[in-house]
Amino acid sequence: MARFDRGRDARTGFVGRAEFGRIESDVLVGNPLGDPAEREVPLYLPPGAPESAEGDLPLVVMLAGFTGRGHKYLDPHPWFRSVVQDYDRAVAAGTSPPAALLMPDCFTALGGSQYLDSSATGAYETHLMDELLPLALEQLPVDPARVSICGKSSGGFGALHLAMHHPGRFRSAASISGDCAFELSAGTEILACLRGLVAYDMDPARFLAEFRERPNLSGDGHAVINILAMSACYSPNPDSPLGLDLPMELMRGEILDEVWQRWIAFDPLRAAEHHVEALRGLELLHLECGLMDEFHLQWGLRRLVKRLTELDVPHRHLEHPGSHRGIDGRFADVLPALIRS
Repeated sequence: MARFDRGRDARTGFVGRAEFGRIESDVLVGNPLGDPAEREVPLYLPPGAPESAEGDLPLVVMLAGFTGRGHKYLDPHPWFRSVVQDYDRAVAAGTSPPAALLMPDCFTALGGSQYLDSSATGAYETHLMDELLPLALEQLPVDPARVSICGKSSGGFGALHLAMHHPGRFRSAASISGDCAFELSAGTEILACLRGLVAYDMDPARFLAEFRERPNLSGDGHAVINILAMSACYSPNPDSPLGLDLPMELMRGEILDEVWQRWIAFDPLRAAEHHVEALRGLELLHLECGLMDEFHLQWGLRRLVKRLTELDVPHRHLEHPGSHRGIDGRFADVLPALIRS
């Protein structure tokens, strides 16, 4: 049976306290990429939170973006405060309501799991929803009826996916620059992926072999690993040499419709149509993106907002002047809104 152990303080300098928990997963044992089944899980508890599980704090599950894990929200940079540091200061100042924060590690050797179950990566959705979250609710001083979920980029996609597919588990959900309208966000990445593969004689297996030895996201490296990772999540194929199907033909870049249809089944733009009641059941659905987003997610989000309006799904839509990167400060608005919902 999976086990979750609370840890000691992870960082000093907080008015509240930060910890590293540790979970031993059953469902991640023997995953296809050989990634660890034991994961370190950052936690934050606000000032005055009890040590025991007795309490009624709201809980916010915070999902990291592609190539990241929950630690990114806790660890400060020498030049910048972390998301949790900013939130801790806001709680201490009385400008944000207190809540517990849970920051899962669903990283994979390909850079991420999209918080999905896949034969090519592992059972990360099951791990999060059926192992980590129930165990955290048992051990943290939180109210199970006041659980929200949020994330940025792939984490925003994950927040929407999990809120749609697990109705009633989350009170509210927020996506900051989350993947949507895949033909826009993935379209240019597919072309950059092809360009990046030229140096590897258009052989994804060769790229992966070298990447595992020396991970390199420079140039088109990010696009190549991104498309390979998304293929592992959206179009796994146990019978393929790599365990996945790419959505494009390698010599001419033509989209392979049969594979692409598997991808866009996960696109929030389409998935929302099949999960209307789950979305309507949220107290708050917050969606936002920067107007200078490099992955063109601002236009995809506008399409999603139009679709949600047509489906009569209440939502909060916000645009800001930022891009895709360097916008962790957006959590200063998003976290209080989720907690108050």
